[in-house]
Amino acid sequence: MAGGASKRPDHVLIIVQNLPVPLDRRVWLECLALKAAGYDVSVICPKGPGDGDYQVLEDVHIYKYKPAPEARGLPGFVIEFVYSWLRTAVLSSTVWRRQPFTIMQACNPPDTYWALGLLWRLRGVTFVFDHHDLNPELFISRFGEPTSGLKKVEYAGLRWLERMTFRTAKRVISTNESYKAVAVRRGGRAPHEVTVVRSGPDTRQMRPIYPSSAPGGDRVYTLAYLGIMGPQDGVDVVLDVMEELVHRRGRRDVRAVLLGFGDCYEDLRAQCTKLGLDAYVTFTGRADRAMIAEHLSVSDIGLCPDLKTPLNDVSTMNKTMEYMSYALPSVSFDLVETRVSGGNWVLYVPSGNVAAFTDAVETLLDDPDLRVMMARGARERVSSELDWRPQAKAYLGVFAELTGRAPYELSDGSAVAATADPQGRTYVPLDDEVEFERFIRERTAR
Repeated sequence: MAGGASKRPDHVLIIVQNLPVPLDRRVWLECLALKAAGYDVSVICPKGPGDGDYQVLEDVHIYKYKPAPEARGLPGFVIEFVYSWLRTAVLSSTVWRRQPFTIMQACNPPDTYWALGLLWRLRGVTFVFDHHDLNPELFISRFGEPTSGLKKVEYAGLRWLERMTFRTAKRVISTNESYKAVAVRRGGRAPHEVTVVRSGPDTRQMRPIYPSSAPGGDRVYTLAYLGIMGPQDGVDVVLDVMEELVHRRGRRDVRAVLLGFGDCYEDLRAQCTKLGLDAYVTFTGRADRAMIAEHLSVSDIGLCPDLKTPLNDVSTMNKTMEYMSYALPSVSFDLVETRVSGGNWVLYVPSGNVAAFTDAVETLLDDPDLRVMMARGARERVSSELDWRPQAKAYLGVFAELTGRAPYELSDGSAVAATADPQGRTYVPLDDEVEFERFIRERTAR
């Protein structure tokens, strides 16, 4: 990408609370796009395990604070939000002292950083809202429609925070058309003030690699789950499916790998043990890009167990597109935005129907030709229609408009693709149809 000339690069500060960076893959892609376009970029986020207070990664300055204790109940969430807001406010002053920033981008959840945006507006800073989650819908998905006085107050508070965030932002970036509709309808924003930037993967890097060695013994199929493990994510469905496959249908040729973490992580591990599945299910914990590539490249089927809720139905599931990037056929409960992402290359079943979900998994396990067809179609769709590069162009267009820069020209991507990833692992040659098909069928080393 190439940007217009500027005497002094505009400095963008990005605020994230729910994930560390670069673990938050959408935010990291945004950082890299801004850097490539000539902006200076800083990030404030919580620490992950082993993280320091400050690091510079690919010329992005990352400031980190110790995360708040796990929130439980309303008082816990209030403490978490206030603590994180104050730590972020202090660090924003630290960033300013190093180099004043011209734009502050806040990514939700939570919807609290509009207040910080108002404070920095006094110094001429423009506030941009990167809309990742619908917090009122998240509340209803987790707790149901509010009926008690307290729940009604909590829900009204979330709606007020969301409204103030929309009202304060100069521009809104939405992850899909459903979220844009909320920004227009509920946030009172004009359509031209809201830009859709989908969380597409960088398919030039997110692509299958060869495992270090071919597995020995009988063929074992791997089911993969990648993502957060919260109450709304339905990861317990994965264990229900594995129980059905292993204990009721007698399959010993299947295992599952669960990549990620979240509030339900320990409960899920305990449930796995209770169901007698420890020999068949692996929990990896936090997964970085290298670990994701390692596991998804040797998996056979991706799992999308998110139930149809007011939040999930209209949210873009990154895992769906990441499975597609690694040429994985996948099974999902039937959600509006998942169909937008997956098109015809995901098997959809009615929400909550574990038997139908298991049947779809078993259909893919037992039909290698179907697996090949679905995998090829998924990879083609994600690379041609859902890739991050056109999303980066839309994203950078927002900043070009705000800073008065000329529009950015994207490279045509015609450069010779790398043959190995940053860890030196060889990519599967996607343009070699025979080898690509063999790999999908076997998921083994060449």
